[in-house]
Amino acid sequence: MRPRIGIGFALLCSLAVVLSTAAATSASAQTYRWATVNICDTATNPNTIGIRASMPAGQTDAEKLFIRFRVQYLSTMDGKWHSVTSGGDSGFVAVAKPKSRARQKGWSFQISPNSDTIKLRGTVTMEWRVKGEVVRRSIERTHSGHKNAVAADPAGYSAAICTITK
Repeated sequence: MRPRIGIGFALLCSLAVVLSTAAATSASAQTYRWATVNICDTATNPNTIGIRASMPAGQTDAEKLFIRFRVQYLSTMDGKWHSVTSGGDSGFVAVAKPKSRARQKGWSFQISPNSDTIKLRGTVTMEWRVKGEVVRRSIERTHSGHKNAVAADPAGYSAAICTITK
């Protein structure tokens, strides 16, 4: 005699499959969503911080992608991160529709440090819009470990923080 599986158990198993698929999809989208410092005060780009980001494609063809890059500095006065108020904001820029699962975009900022050294990081706001309305938003801080960041100086450079010296 075969044991019977109740309807409740079958529904519970179906729900577990749906939730694990959703979690895998979310984790997959997370791997395509990141921000990094890919340029930091090099000989080729002195007094410059470059911020690169990757954002996943929209969930529908109607979604348009936008991204905003901002620079923050670490205050020596209070030990907190603050926005660079003059020239540290790209504003929202359109991102071309990705032909694959994600699209990268970058922005470089020239920084004139007031002190001998200044520590910087980036924050990136990603928006998916339909007919001008924001349907999703994500804010990412820069992190290291993104060796596939396009236009890095030097090649493969990826950091969370950039230190610029006078």
